[in-house]
Amino acid sequence: MKPFIITLIGKDKPGLLGSLADIIYQYQGNWQSSNFALMAGRFAGFAEVEIPEESVAAVEKALNARSDIQVTLSPGDTEPAPPMQKAVVNIVGNDKTGIVNEITAVLNRHKVNIIRFESQCESAPSSGSPLFKAAAHCCVT
Repeated sequence: MKPFIITLIGKDKPGLLGSLADIIYQYQGNWQSSNFALMAGRFAGFAEVEIPEESVAAVEKALNARSDIQVTLSPGDTEPAPPMQKAVVNIVGNDKTGIVNEITAVLNRHKVNIIRFESQCESAPSSGSPLFKAAAHCCVT
């Protein structure tokens, strides 16, 4: 089995994720982990899968045959990750242009690697002004 990352963007509709899972299953692949969400009116995300080496071309062909989604199959890394110390940095503040750029620049200056980044904007409870919230899952080797 070889690791792969599938990225997907498509118009949201019932059964979209199930049809992707069915392709992986048909070729004896194993779904390891995934993260999908509705963003800007599109269904987008990625999945880590393991696929038998002899099925990789067939899986790629089946995925690319879908006209309703944009999909990419990229090889994963087979090398084990180095030991890391992990932390989660939670950020809450008034939203503004460039806020993610500022956050990532500070973390980069301190040689912190972001391994997962989740963010959203919502209305502040008292004022209704845009409130930026993020969780940066980080590690230092």
